[in-house]
Amino acid sequence: MAGQNTNPAPVVESLPKDLQTCTITVRVIKNFEYRNSRNLILNVDTARITIGELKDICREHIASDAKFKIFRGIKFDTLKLYTQAFGNKSQNLIINLGKDGFLLDDRATLEFAGIRSETELSLFNMVAYDEYAKSPNNKW
Repeated sequence: MAGQNTNPAPVVESLPKDLQTCTITVRVIKNFEYRNSRNLILNVDTARITIGELKDICREHIASDAKFKIFRGIKFDTLKLYTQAFGNKSQNLIINLGKDGFLLDDRATLEFAGIRSETELSLFNMVAYDEYAKSPNNKW
């Protein structure tokens, strides 16, 4: 049988219907003024993962992934919504400086917090954010 592909198509296992897996982007911010950040793309189950667990997952990636080596000296303690699919983006390229969007309840699930597929979040140090929010000047 020349010309025919004898290899069967790969079998793709579907996820159980009770899992609400979504792809989200977490923007890990080292420095606001210099816009020093790196994106972390995650597939998460929004119905089961809490905000606190998401922070822990991100910190584990930062501690183990060589791409985040220069980020390891920062205490990342806050998550904030940057944008959602088909939503408005902030004029600031690094973070949404609005007063809302903070994900402060570490016990709430991502689904309860309104996180859905294609959501972009920012992970950062709150003290550095407060200093930047007082005078949001970029240095480059």
